[in-house]
Amino acid sequence: MTGKQFYDWQTVGGTDDVMRFVNALEKADITWCAIGGVAVNHWAAEPMVTQDLDFVVAAESIDQTEEILKEAGFTSQRFEWSINFKGKSKVSIQLTTEDFYHDFAERGVAADVHGILLRVAALEDTFAGKVKAWGEPTRRQSKQAKDFTDIVRLIEAHPHLWETLPDQLKSEIKLPQVP
Repeated sequence: MTGKQFYDWQTVGGTDDVMRFVNALEKADITWCAIGGVAVNHWAAEPMVTQDLDFVVAAESIDQTEEILKEAGFTSQRFEWSINFKGKSKVSIQLTTEDFYHDFAERGVAADVHGILLRVAALEDTFAGKVKAWGEPTRRQSKQAKDFTDIVRLIEAHPHLWETLPDQLKSEIKLPQVP
């Protein structure tokens, strides 16, 4: 079973939704990148399946992005800090609209995640986003625990990131031993 087939099985057809999403943004020449778990999967040593695809665009492209994705067959729902899109699968596609992430799109890089070609946030941006999410005081404990695990996965794959950790996380995460 290929990575793409496994992802499709786990998300009940999510590959089609993700590829339709990517094609719509690329065809419209929108500058974008995936953040969160999808980006972590690119940068970490071992990928994990996620049913969420969080992404960002430049602030001036938010409304255009929503229209393009609606034209591509997604439904949208606006929230204070995001616009959530739903296709035909279990994949939840979320456009993060927080100012913190707006510059990430310009620094995004091409990536192959689960056999799907897309753009992901740069390593340092992916890490900063995970540290920010982990530190959100209102975040659900289960989400914080996943953020913590993602931070550890990134540090294990890229030990130099440990130096940029907040002190609270340094006391909880061991500095990886470089072979």
